[in-house]
Amino acid sequence: MQADPSPQVVATESAVAEIGRLRDEHGPLMFFQSGGCCDGSSPMCFPDGEFLLGPNDLLLGEVDGCPFYIDAEQYGRWNRPALVLDVALGAGSGMSLEGVHDLHFRVNSPPVAAACAGAQPA
Repeated sequence: MQADPSPQVVATESAVAEIGRLRDEHGPLMFFQSGGCCDGSSPMCFPDGEFLLGPNDLLLGEVDGCPFYIDAEQYGRWNRPALVLDVALGAGSGMSLEGVHDLHFRVNSPPVAAACAGAQPA
């Protein structure tokens, strides 16, 4: 599990607030960016150490003190984007901790979000 030299994941204020609430309830946390099982491609939040990491999992950085991992091959297929962790209403379909609060974490990539904001309707 190697760390990328620069942070490749940051969190919105809303995500940081939910991380704080979950940390108060469950103790130290970790994130794993899902690649298709359970809740599609949603980031999953677990008590730290509860999700077993594999030898190909990459530590992208930390969000509010919580390690954030992704499969290195998946990260490469996604062209190594910087990710912005956010939270939205509605429970996801996975096993992530925030689902009990009728919320789900999601990730966006800043260049994609900026391109969509500047796009003109056809």
